[in-house]
Amino acid sequence: MQLIDHLSAVITSMPHIPLDVPNPAPSDPTAGSNGIQLLLGYAKWGALIACAIAAVVSGGLMGVGALSNRPDSVDKGKRALLWSLGGVLVSAVAIPLVNTVFGAASS
Repeated sequence: MQLIDHLSAVITSMPHIPLDVPNPAPSDPTAGSNGIQLLLGYAKWGALIACAIAAVVSGGLMGVGALSNRPDSVDKGKRALLWSLGGVLVSAVAIPLVNTVFGAASS
């Protein structure tokens, strides 16, 4: 019981801490640098090109696997095609999301 009394005495003797946390307006941390936008543009197109190449190669792997009677190659090609389409979907969703976030930060 003494511990509880001691803790309550310590808590009541603590100074009042205001909970007003400042909320500054968003600002562009790059100060309008075109280098960041160029880097994001290269990354965006690089990701989309890589996904397109993976989709074409996986289609070829499915064709070669089917012609040479290798079902494991066909399965690998199907999985690769699905993953490349998933990558395109993630890139397609990420691009507007990043543009929205950077657009809100620079306003």
